[in-house]
Amino acid sequence: MSTPATEKSVAATTDPDREPFSLGDFVKKYAIVFILIGFVVLLAFLTGGSFLQTRNLLNVIVQVAPIGIIAFGMTFIIITNGIDLSVGSTVALSAVIACSLAQIVTPTSMYPNMPALPIILPVLVGILVGAATGFVNGFLVSFFKIAPFIATLGMMTAARGLALIYTDGRPISGLAPGYNAIGQGSILGIPVPVILLVLCAILAHILLNYTRFGRHTYAIGGNEQAAHVSGINIARVRLWIFTFTGALAGLAGIILSARIGSGNPQLGNMMELDVITATVIGGTSFNGGVGTIWGTIVGALIIGVINNGMDLLNVSPFWQLVVKGAIIVVAIIIDERKNR
Repeated sequence: MSTPATEKSVAATTDPDREPFSLGDFVKKYAIVFILIGFVVLLAFLTGGSFLQTRNLLNVIVQVAPIGIIAFGMTFIIITNGIDLSVGSTVALSAVIACSLAQIVTPTSMYPNMPALPIILPVLVGILVGAATGFVNGFLVSFFKIAPFIATLGMMTAARGLALIYTDGRPISGLAPGYNAIGQGSILGIPVPVILLVLCAILAHILLNYTRFGRHTYAIGGNEQAAHVSGINIARVRLWIFTFTGALAGLAGIILSARIGSGNPQLGNMMELDVITATVIGGTSFNGGVGTIWGTIVGALIIGVINNGMDLLNVSPFWQLVVKGAIIVVAIIIDERKNR
């Protein structure tokens, strides 16, 4: 006579809705995590253990925080078959405007007659400048039907030019300590950039997985025509996606400028390379409809580990660019073979 426990066990093994465990599927799903672990082990060996020092590992996460924050927005864009090449320039424009408002007021300040502002105001202005830049990108793509590559390429040049014009090509220094604390401070021993990275990851994950906005994002990337027929306002969704990404780029610009204590118009140069690489490595497909925030986090960490490891190994910055370019190509090749 069978017992209730035995009957439950038999039912579990014969349930048609329950997929049997597959080692191959498990490895495929979490391959990116194994790759990250492999890089960590390899660099620990090559650097004689210096890579694994707690201070260095924390530094990796702090360095990767701005890249990861922007990559969350880039995940949404690439899921919908788009691209944003302007995020690096948006970082610079947002940073210099925020820094100009966060200067300690002196006769040599950019605005010497302006009263000292609460730190929250420069931060909000920087984020809004980034959001405005993203809004323009989204408007061009959604309503003028300009290809994202072309629209954001134009914005990449224009935003960088505006940053140089605004500062006359010179960095903005003498920032308030409260502003610098955004990039250099810590709360309960945790660096502020790491906290902001985690908060942005939670927000992006909720938006992508638990809201109508996220469902529409996947639907547009999966089949744009079907999404249109089902009543999704594709233009509006794309507009908000680019605006959201721009706002994240503005926040990243604030973090970067606060870390170095200066608003440099050259900030974020070629940053879009790291952002796109992190997003693609994390499993977001250029074919659209596929991507996760947790994968993007792992992809960003891989970029941070590689950057830090090459610095520790004294690899030339020129060769570092070659390595990053090769990683993008390899990631795209893997993505294409996976989707055939």
